[in-house]
Amino acid sequence: MTFSTLERWVMLVAAAWLVTGLQLDAYAHATTPELETFWTPWHAVLYSGIAASGLTLVWLLRSRLPRVPTYESVLALPNALRVPLLGMAFLLVGGGVDTLWHNIFGIEQGLEIFVSPSHEFIILGMVLVAVGPALMTTAPRLGVADGTLVTVSALLTVLPLHIYSLHANVLGTIYLGEGENPVEIFSTDAQIMHAYVFTTILLLLPIILIGRRWPVPIGVPTVLVAVPALAMHLMFLSEDPWWMSLTVAAAAAGAELVIRVVAPLVDVPASVSWLLLGLTAPPLIWGTLFLVGDIEIGVGWNVHIVTGLLTYVSLTGAATVLVARNVRPPAAPSVVAAPAAAAAPASVAAPADAPAPADAAAPGTTAS
Repeated sequence: MTFSTLERWVMLVAAAWLVTGLQLDAYAHATTPELETFWTPWHAVLYSGIAASGLTLVWLLRSRLPRVPTYESVLALPNALRVPLLGMAFLLVGGGVDTLWHNIFGIEQGLEIFVSPSHEFIILGMVLVAVGPALMTTAPRLGVADGTLVTVSALLTVLPLHIYSLHANVLGTIYLGEGENPVEIFSTDAQIMHAYVFTTILLLLPIILIGRRWPVPIGVPTVLVAVPALAMHLMFLSEDPWWMSLTVAAAAAGAELVIRVVAPLVDVPASVSWLLLGLTAPPLIWGTLFLVGDIEIGVGWNVHIVTGLLTYVSLTGAATVLVARNVRPPAAPSVVAAPAAAAAPASVAAPADAPAPADAAAPGTTAS
């Protein structure tokens, strides 16, 4: 099933409207601690975004479902529609529960925001809706327009996760160790170390998943790292110096440049080049952050923790690549052909030259 350019961009605008509502609401909660009402302009943007996404899905489904939809006809839809449709169900349930939740238990504060059940449903729904435009894109290669659409869709998909994981995301804080010796096992330092691991996974995943379907266009990995870093700083640390987010953005650009220059010189299969990307990119970016951080404010962690953490994120990057690139949907069950089927006319057989899904190479390499 194919989708027109208009359909994909309208879905992207609806998803952007939806995620923008979350950004504004999160910013309001972060900067207005006394916010104690459900009826805010930010919620108006958020819930009108839910309505816009729902109406867009209805528009997309009208010509693709029978007049009386059945369970089987919904299951027959492509993932590009089934996934956002499931996301809309989570949004509607989460929105209804959120209204009741606030009226019964009050407005969440602090860590409560990130674990409230209604908020979990809303975030999950946003992620599933926002990935829709990327799933609707079926071009064999990403041109400028398609590449922009897929990149923005990926950003809209991961930004809610960066916000929701603020308590375990190093893009939302400037923290480089307190310098205690020895560092306590159960401490904020230990939590931040795990935040580096989690953030590494969250930054790598959209790059890897785009690379499973297409050759990754130049600049897309940098954008997928730099934009969340800058957006998180703007939302939650706007009064603090910008050196951390700018360092992450510049390090991402530098890492991509190095990988694109070096990768063509290394004659290895695509699977190996992606594994090398996972091993090298995270320590390059976080290592640059530690160097700049040591100059700006000092790094409290000692050599054991800094080098161990860089090793940790390197192994995490490699594991993320291995999992994200090798997990495949189950193959369709094989059917033993009946004798009569063997004699079927050649005109009904699958064409011998039917294209198989391409497994894109890592940035800067060619698929092997």
